[in-house]
Amino acid sequence: MSNDKKMMKIFAAFLATETNTYAAAPTGWGSFEEYGIYRGDASTRDPQGLGGSMVELRRLLAAEGHRLVESLSAFAQPLGRTVRAVYERLRDDILDDLRAAGPVDGVILILHGAMVADGYDDCEGDLAARVREIVGPTVPIGVELDLHCHYTALMQRSADAIIAYKEYPHVDALPRLQELLRIVLDTAAGKLRPTAAMFDCKMVGLWHTTREPMAGFVRRMQEVERQPGVLSVSLGHGFPWGDVPESGARLWVITDNDPALAAILAERLGREFWALREQTVTPMLDIETALDRAARIEGGPVVIADIADNAGGGAMSDSSFILQALLARGTQGAAIGAFWDLGAIQLCRDAGVGARIALRLGGKCGPASGMPVDLEVVVKGVVDQHVQIGLNSTDEIAPLGPSVWVQAANGLDIVLVSVRSQTFSPTVFTGLGIELAAKRLIIVKSTQHFHAQFAPLAREILYVTTPGAIDMDFARLPYQVRDLDYWPRVADPHGFAARGEAGT
Repeated sequence: MSNDKKMMKIFAAFLATETNTYAAAPTGWGSFEEYGIYRGDASTRDPQGLGGSMVELRRLLAAEGHRLVESLSAFAQPLGRTVRAVYERLRDDILDDLRAAGPVDGVILILHGAMVADGYDDCEGDLAARVREIVGPTVPIGVELDLHCHYTALMQRSADAIIAYKEYPHVDALPRLQELLRIVLDTAAGKLRPTAAMFDCKMVGLWHTTREPMAGFVRRMQEVERQPGVLSVSLGHGFPWGDVPESGARLWVITDNDPALAAILAERLGREFWALREQTVTPMLDIETALDRAARIEGGPVVIADIADNAGGGAMSDSSFILQALLARGTQGAAIGAFWDLGAIQLCRDAGVGARIALRLGGKCGPASGMPVDLEVVVKGVVDQHVQIGLNSTDEIAPLGPSVWVQAANGLDIVLVSVRSQTFSPTVFTGLGIELAAKRLIIVKSTQHFHAQFAPLAREILYVTTPGAIDMDFARLPYQVRDLDYWPRVADPHGFAARGEAGT
């Protein structure tokens, strides 16, 4: 980064959760408190967790002689709508801090983009608009979003620059934050005037960037960013299980004072993405087909993703469908995790390591969880404060709380955690003492974020759909709020064919 003569004061806050409006339970205070709610001190109290972004902002700003005003940092694992009083209190804490900070030169908001609360379909837009009311029209506001965001008109009007992650799994959060900060600083210094345009792709889906053609489309966006006058390109994939008006895939381009160029490029890239729709569908298998296929693969562990029971998408992470199939088949050499089952964990901790007990596991949170499974297990490991390595760095730690490893018949290893979380890292297993190298099968309750750290040890990765909470049939999602004019429910929602256009 270049050196600016004027010392700037940059205000930053982090408030994030992803709302599954079909989830069985609301997001309340407990959902945020289990990860920690930090009021201006996350960078010092939790530098390897929620405070990691603030640590990076402070470092980058200090290198240029600028100052960070650190506000709230709060995160909740995805679940249902956030309780209204919870959202309003966290939002108002940020706004109070901003008023107390006095005049600032810029604002950075690290958000998700798919947070929904009672009475608020667009929490991020609401927060950004209120920040704009406080700082006025000339102070630049930059917003970083998860790529599973709902990019809304209110967000676009309220912020100068909005940048989403490009990768799924989201391994590029810090580079995108660095990019956003550069734009905010240069805008505050009068060097830039960001202008943005958006193209609504009218698509609902899930797109992995770990394989072609999506990997190539990420490179295509980066190629466009190298053009003169282009500051940033983002593809917001949308969050399919958030039933709000402005959901779905949207592509936007930020230029330097050139709205016409932004509009041209946004539509061009949006049409290119549309043209890839059939090629980018995630291959998904049913349980029995996946287990049959895994049994035929030699030479190393096969990783199976239990995509419908992903806590990171608002599922309860206690579904038993794959576990039941493993037991019925007598599958040898498998490991599965992580189940969220507080009662089972308490029983295992009370019994202690080495105890052989009858355990009722999973299937406790409704029809999407399946039926509870009764089995005899040996308690093999107990960790009072288990953690896993986070998504972006080996220095990033995500809490799992009191956790246990139990072993059932045929060497079936099962991980249970107290903090509901998707599986990012092999440390979910190895931190409890489970050796993965000799496993034939590893089942992870995750949709895609596991990929970054499990792919190096996997012979093959299979994606399995079950009757869990995250329905992958995007054409039949029971939307009541958003319109139904989207692909794959509608073959040509743009009307390209009617106009004689190819769509690209």
